[in-house]
Amino acid sequence: MPAPRTEPPHHILPLPEGGLHYTQAGTGAGAPVLLIHGSLCDYRYWRWQVPAFAETHRVLAPSLRGCWPDTQSHPQAAYAIDAHARDLAHLLRALDEHDGAHVIGHSRGAQVALSLAIEAPELCRSLTLADPGFRFADEPETPVFYADAVQRLQDGDAEGALEQFIDTVNGDETWRKMVGWFKDMARDNAVTLLSQIREANLPVAPQEAAGVTCPVLLIGGAQSPAKYATRQDRLQALLPQSKRVRIALAAHGMNLANPRAFNRAVLEFIAGA
Repeated sequence: MPAPRTEPPHHILPLPEGGLHYTQAGTGAGAPVLLIHGSLCDYRYWRWQVPAFAETHRVLAPSLRGCWPDTQSHPQAAYAIDAHARDLAHLLRALDEHDGAHVIGHSRGAQVALSLAIEAPELCRSLTLADPGFRFADEPETPVFYADAVQRLQDGDAEGALEQFIDTVNGDETWRKMVGWFKDMARDNAVTLLSQIREANLPVAPQEAAGVTCPVLLIGGAQSPAKYATRQDRLQALLPQSKRVRIALAAHGMNLANPRAFNRAVLEFIAGA
């Protein structure tokens, strides 16, 4: 994969407490694309998507509040799904995107994206959920898979914490094989787990998910752990208008492992939404 174009400078949107850091690129006509990253990430996660999508769309890629380069300490109450969704609604309105955006969320970011679509449907022209992992409210709670990672983090073993988390969501030995820039990003955001665990197993109400009316794309890695496919199965049943795509040769980090296939699938969906 060739090196992406130079990262655009980042901006800060003032919020009632602190600010929201984001990058933007592209000047395409029509609704913009809003990229929402998942756990241990920030806007740098979308390094293969921002330049590709910016060829035809205006692209907004925020770092969720509490994530790099935000310097606030953790744990923090503002690091929460509904708070992130409100921040992103504020961003779209502040940038005069009142007609909405094509919203794309990965992993934990998919729950943020869904929350935005539920709470501010007028701001979502389409919704892409990439490997969502959330629990539905009518399902029993399960053990928090990253509780051990949080304990390791609290004990001063940040590297062990990151290895446990990343290998669980993407497969054994993933952390060891990861490229340097991704490891640096995850290290920069490791402390966010101290806040994230406060919302562990936060459920989604099936009836609220079923109420989403915009076009929906469910996208998963062909080699992702099985739990992610079960989430998409349930969403597909709740949202019969949704489309579904699997990205070959990729697990949970599908947009990094096979960016050409991921970008093509998302852009084709957006074009028809």
